[in-house]
Formats: sequence, C-alpha cells, structure tokens
Amino acid sequence: MNLSNNTFMGFDRPTIPELSSVRNPSIEYLLGSNNSFTRKIPSFICELRFLKILDLSDNNFNGSIPRCMGNFKILNVESNRINDTFPFWLSSLPEQQVLVLRFSAFHGPIHRTLFPMLRIIDISNNHFNGTLPTEYFVKWSGMSSLGEINEDQSNEKYMGSYYYHDSIVLMNRGVALELVRILKIYTAIDFSGNRFEGEIPKSIGLLKELHVLNLSNNSFTGHIPSSMGNLTAQSLDISQNKLSGEIPQELGSLSFLAYMNFSHNQLSGLVPGGNQFQKQSCSSFEDNLGLFGSSLEEVCRDIHTPASHQQNETPETEEEEEEVISWIAAAIGFIPGIVFGLTIGYILVFYKPKWFMNPFGRNNCKRRSTTSH
Repeated sequence: MNLSNNTFMGFDRPTIPELSSVRNPSIEYLLGSNNSFTRKIPSFICELRFLKILDLSDNNFNGSIPRCMGNFKILNVESNRINDTFPFWLSSLPEQQVLVLRFSAFHGPIHRTLFPMLRIIDISNNHFNGTLPTEYFVKWSGMSSLGEINEDQSNEKYMGSYYYHDSIVLMNRGVALELVRILKIYTAIDFSGNRFEGEIPKSIGLLKELHVLNLSNNSFTGHIPSSMGNLTAQSLDISQNKLSGEIPQELGSLSFLAYMNFSHNQLSGLVPGGNQFQKQSCSSFEDNLGLFGSSLEEVCRDIHTPASHQQNETPETEEEEEEVISWIAAAIGFIPGIVFGLTIGYILVFYKPKWFMNPFGRNNCKRRSTTSH
C-alpha cells in the first residue's frame, strides 16, 4: 500500500480500517512518506504480521515507536518529531537491513546492539549521547561479510522487489545523496550530529565491507583507532570532534578512500602518505595545528601559492609604499604651512597691528604734507 506524497493528516482505524482486516494479512509494504500525519505511529501496524518495509518519513509523528512491530527489513521514520529512545528490539531482528531515524528527537544512549544483517543505519541529527563500548560493532556481521548473493533472481542485487525499489537519502562525501535504488552490497553508518563522547570503538575495524562512515559533529575523544585501516570505505568523515593524537599511518593504505575529513579536531603528527591523502582538499585537515608532512604540504599547496606571488611582487609593492610615504611626508609639511599663512593673513586683515600699519601711516602723512606745499 502506497500512501506517499499526499496531504493525509489522519492515520488510524477510522481512516484506513482495511489495514487491520484479515482480508489483507499479507501486506508487506506500507509507504506513507511525505504527508501530514500527526500523533503517534498507530499500534494497529502490529497486526500486519507480514510487514517487511515501513516508510513513514517526512511527517509529523511524535511519541514513540510501537514495540510490537514485526520482522522488518527496512524501517524509515526520518524527519519526524518522534521523542523516543533507541529501539533496541530492532537490533535483534534477523532480517533488519536498513534503519533510518535521522532528523528527529530520539535521545539517550545506545549501548547494546546486534544487527546481524544490517547494511545501512542513519541515526544522524538526533540527541543520542553516551559512549560506544569497545565491542560495540562486534555483532554487526552484515557489514563484516556480505555473504552469498543469489544472482539467479533479476532484482536480487537491489533491496525491494519488482514493484517497489527502496530509496533513501544519505550523506556521502559531504553532500546529501539520494539512493533511488539501494544495492544490497551498499553499506553505510551515519552517527553524525549527536552527542556521543568517549573513544571511537576499536571494533569498527571489523566492518570490512563498510562503504560510508560518518561520525562527525559529536564529542568523540581519544585517538583515531588504527583498526580503521582494515576498512574498504570510500567516504570517511570524523570531523568536528575532540580527537587527538596522530592520524594512523594504516589509513594511508586505504586505496578505495575517495573522501576523508579530519578537520576541526586536535590532531597532530605526520599525515599519512599515499595518493588518496594527496587528492584531498586542504579543508579536510584544517583546524588541526599540529599536523605536518609532505601529504599536507601537497594538498595545501594552492593555499600557499598566493603567498609566493606576493613575494614576487614585493619590489613593486615596496616602491608603491615609498611613493605613498613621500606623499604623506609632503602633505605633513605642506598643510602646516598653509595653516600658518592663513593665520598670519587673518591677523593682518582683522587686527591691523601697529608694527605693520605705522610705516604705511607715516608715508601717507609725508605725501599729504608735500601736496599741501
């Protein structure tokens, strides 16, 4: 059932009674994204025993998620106002592959998870907090090994079915990317925009099939785990945290890494070599004053280039500055002279001092006496 992209406001039994009817026990897809649904997610969804995909994104749902939901493969409730803790019960579902909770009001810690089949998780821009234990990703076997894919079925490589192809929006390489059809081999973790703290779990290195990792805009501390060198990630963003120490040299061997961002941390030491690091933007390392190395000099070379141009133009600049100084000096000497002259003129015209007027007065008297004779 596809109710997406409408203006529905009610989502309960009186509005859609047939959903809970025994006449439709085999509903597998319930799509209600981009509407104006309000209140809590209705509990009658628990009666849909065969429901595999639920997409209620971009609505105004609040409250919590019903705990009785079935064996989902895909759950997307992003961009709502759901004020709930992390749904731990979802992590034990044997077929859960996609979980999207981004841009909502989820909160609290997420200490224990299993996710044996999970491929994509996006819980970004919520209020999750606390630390992630060292063994946090140990049971995430779906990102450790993709297993066997049945290529006999034409649509097996994509999530969904011949009727509906799942689509979501994820942050990839720093930009929002819409995946119209999701490859089953695509894997992503986005924990950005929360309040996580403590160290990044070393068990992250077990996720050898992970393509996108975004832990940015949190409060992670400690060192970057060297186990990240085991990843095959194409995009890595751990910017805007409180990480310290060196960037592990093991990351220099990540040949698939096309985008990385270490900016706005407290990192120091030698930046790893390798072509992938030398292809990054200088902004990927900014606000880490202790970083150095040939790789950093290579990517930041364009920033230093204007400075070299300024050095080449120094003689001309100095000549211009000397001319300006000369004009200023002339002005300093010229302006007081004008002021002094105007002052003397003012005194002579209006006050007519005796020492100036007497000589002229005597001459006038002599001329008058001569004329009279």
